[in-house]
Amino acid sequence: MNQRVAKWLVMSRDELDEIYRNAEAGSIPSGDTRGTAIVTGSLFSKTLAFIARAFAWQGKVFDLFPPDYQSGILVNKVSPFSLTFVVAKVYRDKSWMDGKETIVIDYSKTSFFAKVIRDEIREVEPGVYLGKVWWKKTRVLDFALTQNRTK
Repeated sequence: MNQRVAKWLVMSRDELDEIYRNAEAGSIPSGDTRGTAIVTGSLFSKTLAFIARAFAWQGKVFDLFPPDYQSGILVNKVSPFSLTFVVAKVYRDKSWMDGKETIVIDYSKTSFFAKVIRDEIREVEPGVYLGKVWWKKTRVLDFALTQNRTK
């Protein structure tokens, strides 16, 4: 696990929000990313992140559209077998948190099961993103994405 992401697992929601507010949208990820669910306010956040990755959600795979690479689609990697499931549109827009530019992961027109979900991510360091999950207009969870690099 990325060292920065490991530190996020023990931070409060307010601390994570401050990091998010101070980050730029950055570049939209391309290809495979490793996901980490961040459950704030729990003494067991590292254990919960491990369980979530092992049994539920492992990350996202982004497919961007040329020529500007400013939009695209993604699929989530779910289940212990990293099956690709739950498609979303990816584009830039204003954050529901602070009105600044963010990368939006929008399920409203692509998924029956997740149509009330909206994710937002910002690049905190190259290839490392802090995300917010919205259920309708209510914030429900934080997460991290780390760009998988191929050698």
